Amino acid sequence: MNLLQIDICENEIFEQSPNLLSMLLIDRTLSSENSQVNIFWATNNYADLGVGYQYSDQITLEAITGKNEEVIKPRAVKSREMQQQRSREMAEVFTPSWICNKQNNLIDNTWFGRENVFNIEVDNPDGSHSWIPSDKKIIFPEGKTWYDYINENRLEITCGEAPYLVSRYDSVTGEPIPIERRIGLLDRKLRIVGENTQTSSEWLKAAQSAFMSVYGYEWQGDNLFLARESLLYTFIDYYKAKFGKKPQLKSLQNIASIISWNIWQMDGLKGVIPGSCHSVQQTVQDLFDSKVTIQECKGCQKGNIHKHNGTYCKIMDWNSNKTLTFISLLKKEK
Repeated sequence: MNLLQIDICENEIFEQSPNLLSMLLIDRTLSSENSQVNIFWATNNYADLGVGYQYSDQITLEAITGKNEEVIKPRAVKSREMQQQRSREMAEVFTPSWICNKQNNLIDNTWFGRENVFNIEVDNPDGSHSWIPSDKKIIFPEGKTWYDYINENRLEITCGEAPYLVSRYDSVTGEPIPIERRIGLLDRKLRIVGENTQTSSEWLKAAQSAFMSVYGYEWQGDNLFLARESLLYTFIDYYKAKFGKKPQLKSLQNIASIISWNIWQMDGLKGVIPGSCHSVQQTVQDLFDSKVTIQECKGCQKGNIHKHNGTYCKIMDWNSNKTLTFISLLKKEK
């Protein structure tokens, strides 16, 4: 496995463990202990491929493995025509890594109370932008520990391929980013984990906490799947960089399970599974006649995120190990 591989090979994951790949497709809101429901495409970009690739079809193992392993590709690898189509239809815009780095630095500047913690930003004379990674162990401010940092919750909204969380490659140019130069919020946490642990068991325990603390949601199923894949391979990258070997399958499955809860499919404006709001037909009978009325979703009518009749998305509160709806974290309108 090439650490700097951009387009991850689904067949490779499937051959190692079909269950592992299946975990990256599960929709935790709709699934139960006895039945797995997968995320769905939520885009018409693949409709020409036929049955199994329509807007509302679930993404199945068969649809993305075997001869179909190259169906889902990162935006940087997609054709220019498809990139433009997705921008027009879904306002899909991806952020270059230097901007992700700049904004992530603002978060860390506040948390650490100082600048240039993980890198120094560079504005080049030719108008390009870069950064110089810090090469010394990160020192924490008084009253805060490295464990406090890796447990700080972070959320990337409308995450696409999750470039703010992990930065295996620049999502605009497709240029691979070496592990020592990565700038994602999870990348930073895993760097801290590596600097403060010695054994594999210590690293795995701390890395699990780091993964539990990062969240992201996305409308389109293909982007969501790419984000989940990228988080899983980021785990592999950092473990291999630390210990010189790949993590065991049981460790991968544990992390994949966390990822499937924390990176989920959602309409961010409504807090529901995309397209799940609906109209309800009612028949009202009076003395002489019956009348059919159509009741629109109240949340959609009033723009109130707490009044939708769609399926509200569930996430995991890892502190209590209980599920809750995402909108339960939001203040209700008065």
